[in-house]
Amino acid sequence: MPDWRSLIISVVMVGVLALLLRWAFGGRGRSLVERQSRLGHEDEYGLLVSISSPATFIDGEVSRQRLAAAGIKASLVTTSDGPRLMVFRADEARARRILAG
Repeated sequence: MPDWRSLIISVVMVGVLALLLRWAFGGRGRSLVERQSRLGHEDEYGLLVSISSPATFIDGEVSRQRLAAAGIKASLVTTSDGPRLMVFRADEARARRILAG
């Protein structure tokens, strides 16, 4: 004999999850997950500050690898002003010394 209460609860839970997923991934223009990215200026990256504006992404990646080897977390980002090498403000002075030397 099937337990009807468990069956009804299971069907309701699947329905609620289906509605939640439809809301979250609702298609073009309505999705909460997929959004069109936009480029920002170098001062729009929160806690990160720009320490270098490399001419190419290859130069920027070489500099990022030098900082990573020294133990500094760095990000190479695309801004509306071109590529920028970003670090946290606490690491800014040390990162500039490493790149200068």
